[in-house]
Amino acid sequence: MKNFVFISPNFPTNYWKFCRELKNNGMNVLGVGDQPYEELSWELKDSLNEYYRVDNLEHYDTVYRAVAFFIHKYGRIDWLESNNEYWLERDAQLRTDFCINTGFQVEDVPRIKYKSRMKAFYKRAGIPAARYHLVDDWKSCRAFIQEVGYPVVVKPDNGVGASDTHKLSNDADLQAFLRDRSPDVTYIMEEFIHAEVNSYDAIIDATGTPIFETGNITPMSIMDIVNEEDNSIYYILKDLPEDTRAAGRAAVQSFGVYSRFIHFEFFRLTQDQKGLGKKGQIVALEVNMRPCGGFTPDMINFAHSTNVYKIWADMVAFDRTDLPVGEHNFCAYAGRRDGKPFQYSHEEILEKYAAQMKMVERIPDVLAGAMGNQMYLAIFPTQAEMDQFYHDVLLCREPEAEVPAETEAVPVLGAGEIAEVCKN
Repeated sequence: MKNFVFISPNFPTNYWKFCRELKNNGMNVLGVGDQPYEELSWELKDSLNEYYRVDNLEHYDTVYRAVAFFIHKYGRIDWLESNNEYWLERDAQLRTDFCINTGFQVEDVPRIKYKSRMKAFYKRAGIPAARYHLVDDWKSCRAFIQEVGYPVVVKPDNGVGASDTHKLSNDADLQAFLRDRSPDVTYIMEEFIHAEVNSYDAIIDATGTPIFETGNITPMSIMDIVNEEDNSIYYILKDLPEDTRAAGRAAVQSFGVYSRFIHFEFFRLTQDQKGLGKKGQIVALEVNMRPCGGFTPDMINFAHSTNVYKIWADMVAFDRTDLPVGEHNFCAYAGRRDGKPFQYSHEEILEKYAAQMKMVERIPDVLAGAMGNQMYLAIFPTQAEMDQFYHDVLLCREPEAEVPAETEAVPVLGAGEIAEVCKN
């Protein structure tokens, strides 16, 4: 029996499904986490052969001892994985220290975690990427901006999601950023790209060949969603465009990806951009060597009538899968931000889209910045139907105009009178 150590299997909350499918495939599933065992969901408890609780997952020595305990009790560890961006470097360190060869090692981390290091691998894959500069001082930053122009985007070179990401539109913004930035973080500055985000999501086998592929589109900037506390939308495509597929496969080969669930992000230009390409062209953004976050695996399942948790577990256990992919639809994610005056109530949305709704959940606070507070997942056969769903879920009421106290009340028109006014 193969031994699989799953780091932090309780977060995100849907990751117990990865554990369940591993166990169903005959693997010994061993969890390491910092949540008390009695607080784990019954689904996760049932999906683990054993759970080792540590006081703090941030403390490497305690996690190291947990893995060492499992080796002492069960023998050699065949796989170790979290499927979580936050722990990718920790996973690599543990694999290296315990000679677990089924995954990235410490020496692989720079090219898969540092945005500046990714550029060379995109170039090797023939995929254009934004020009960049590692932030140092005012003079050097201004020289780079003189070349590419405002606006520019700055973010941690080794960062997670859109955290600490800023759009700088003028010298005042640059001065404020250089003054207020975290002194312990290395930032990358990139030329601003006018685009929407298109992803390549795939499960890759031990030879670097995809055994499942799909993709999603994020029409709104995650940076803007986080910084402006806006609503969140993205959707799984009904069918993956061929240029996204080609770019994704080229990047897989260039980055040397094997035996992983991946989420590669690309820009699709919304206008011609000098040095990058024409409107509609694919441009590199960043690679993520784990599944797309949150409930995206469930969205993929709904969109393609399949089970990517099982496909991934089949890849781990057998390096192949026989699970079929069924009917394709769009799967829409809408994340409402608390406190906004939405036109339609939660109950009205649930009633109107009862037939299409697949999941309705509150988003954990740690993910709400990028995903909103209240989420809805629904499937639709056409883009037009999905667009109407987004309109209804996210439409806000117009603020009511104040009527001056001395103004006479305007008579309310009936339906026939309104039609007559419109006709005239």
